[in-house]
Amino acid sequence: MPSHLPRPTVAVLGECVADAFTTTSPRPNTETSPTGLDLRVLPGGGPANTAVSLARLGTPTRFLARLSHDLFGDIFRARLTHSGVDVSACIPAPEPSTLAVAALDEMGQATYSFFADGAADWQWTDAELSAAPLDYTACLHTGSLALAREPGGPRLEEHLATARQRMTISLDPNVRPLLVEPAAYRKRLNRWCELADILRLSEDDLTHLLPGTSPEDACDTLHTAGAPLVVITLGDRGALASLNGTRTRIPASPTHVVDTVGAGDSFTAGLLHHLNTLGRLGSRLDELTIDETTNACTYAAEVAARTCAVPGADPPWAHQLPSTRSHSSRRNARD
Repeated sequence: MPSHLPRPTVAVLGECVADAFTTTSPRPNTETSPTGLDLRVLPGGGPANTAVSLARLGTPTRFLARLSHDLFGDIFRARLTHSGVDVSACIPAPEPSTLAVAALDEMGQATYSFFADGAADWQWTDAELSAAPLDYTACLHTGSLALAREPGGPRLEEHLATARQRMTISLDPNVRPLLVEPAAYRKRLNRWCELADILRLSEDDLTHLLPGTSPEDACDTLHTAGAPLVVITLGDRGALASLNGTRTRIPASPTHVVDTVGAGDSFTAGLLHHLNTLGRLGSRLDELTIDETTNACTYAAEVAARTCAVPGADPPWAHQLPSTRSHSSRRNARD
């Protein structure tokens, strides 16, 4: 690309969610007052987390969302802007923001209760999507609830079908069974595989999408449906990546886990950032090699590990990580 043109952008399309983390605390007069529930609200949402992580890693990132003008919407804008995300194309929405109340277990795993009916994130119109700027975009990433919920989900699918003619499509199903029945995800899975060049899903997603299927067999099924690059994250067991049937295992990066909120989103960001640095985004991944895939996923695992080491979805900045170039060189020297 000539130097006077903008660097390739990754556009992220999807929702922001206010993550309210719960702690119980006794009231001053415990004889007459019940135990209360304190909430600490942090900005989240899978696509928003991915956009924040991409921008912090140094990838020019545009976020396409419907942002409410309520208190949570203001928090979302501040976080995205502070992280370097371009929010100029976000739609000012009259509907309220989505709220998720998260309870953490002793392993840092979150269980969510959602308050999402009528929220801004799901109300996309064809006119809003057609006006979304995708100039100089190498990759469009989406998924999660915005793709699965009515009425906007089917419209997003049509938007992806048009966009993939000019760019790489990345998709993360991010199954949320409390809001959308898993059967609804399964019904759309083959279509999503037809649209996606990169499909990143968690082991939990796999249990809902292809119950009883091993990660290896799931990769074959998803390739047959159309997705050339499938990456399944396996928590502390690392990740399995499959490029058109050639598979590679990536170990998890050692870390002290505070919680796992946003880990999968930051893994996706690390993967896309590395692939963008290699110049592999922008097409159907025809020139991507399995060694490059391994390097990209290894870098992504480091990004996810740094996210797990702090509370909430607070991914690392580029200066806190090895550069993608130096990381790839070290990896190649060992191969």
